Amino acid sequence: MKAAIYKNEKLEITELEKPSLDSRKGAIMKVHGCGLCGSDIVKYREHLVKDGTVLGHEVVGEIAEINSNTDFKVGDRIVSSHHIPCFDCVYCKNKNYSMCKHFKSTNIFPGGFAEYIYLSEEHLKNVAHIIPENMTDEEIAFYEPLGCCVRAIKRCELPKKSKVLVIGLGSIGFLMAQGLKAFDMDVYGCDLIDDRIELANKNGIKAFNSRDLNETIKYIKSQTDDLGVDAVFMTSGADAAIEPALKTVRSGGKILIFASTPKNFGYANNEIYYRELTVLGSYSPSPKDLEESYNLLKNGKVNVHGISTIFNINDIQKAFDDTISNKVYKAYIKMNG
Repeated sequence: MKAAIYKNEKLEITELEKPSLDSRKGAIMKVHGCGLCGSDIVKYREHLVKDGTVLGHEVVGEIAEINSNTDFKVGDRIVSSHHIPCFDCVYCKNKNYSMCKHFKSTNIFPGGFAEYIYLSEEHLKNVAHIIPENMTDEEIAFYEPLGCCVRAIKRCELPKKSKVLVIGLGSIGFLMAQGLKAFDMDVYGCDLIDDRIELANKNGIKAFNSRDLNETIKYIKSQTDDLGVDAVFMTSGADAAIEPALKTVRSGGKILIFASTPKNFGYANNEIYYRELTVLGSYSPSPKDLEESYNLLKNGKVNVHGISTIFNINDIQKAFDDTISNKVYKAYIKMNG
């Protein structure tokens, strides 16, 4: 089968052996396509994976073979995530599902940028869903990344109508902002790219350009009785995003980090201490978060129509390059046929 592998710091199209069920429980999915995630970009740019690795996990496709106790059958169009917690360890009991050792060890095989993948019985039981008839493959591919946003929103435990600011309106920031809106928050968003700001405004987010830090602070204070927002969701991976997060959150507020920064400067200890700020991270969703994501997409609470650029698997290197250079908003890699 055709697959894209990481090799010599590039993406290379090659032939791999098609996965088989043999006597295992689970299914073989014929991959229709796979979204390009920011984590794929980080692994690629920072050379965090070995040569021969197949990246990709935002998979959409159909069941080609199955041996399962579930109700899925051959021909079903499905979407699936890639990790499953054990639900029983100290991490799971404390709802830190993505820290679970089992969660980290489970994955689709060999990776989403391949014509076929193996899904275990655990995947089918916990994180796979039939694709709604009203949704395209490119739209439902946002199921897993939106699940990450649902996880982050729930971790913040904010009352309804809280005022929140999303810093960074790339595809994840856009999902986060819409997810917050669906959770009945008063949502602001900022970015440096005007097209992203325009898209957010069209979808009910009060978005603005944050090029001038003083103007950003002034605007947020004017909208919040001079207090600052109740929470900042940092979806930008720029070191420069840290200062506006600290300057726009109210004392006693929260900063949710859903991005890594290149130089890892971190947050000022004295700001956290004297202002009683809560700084917390959020990583990856539980099956329950993913179910909520699925329903948000299915019921039209989050709009992802037309925001993906479709690339053929043969052009996957261009998809990575164009994403890194901000030429495309979100790349979706389609398999041949």
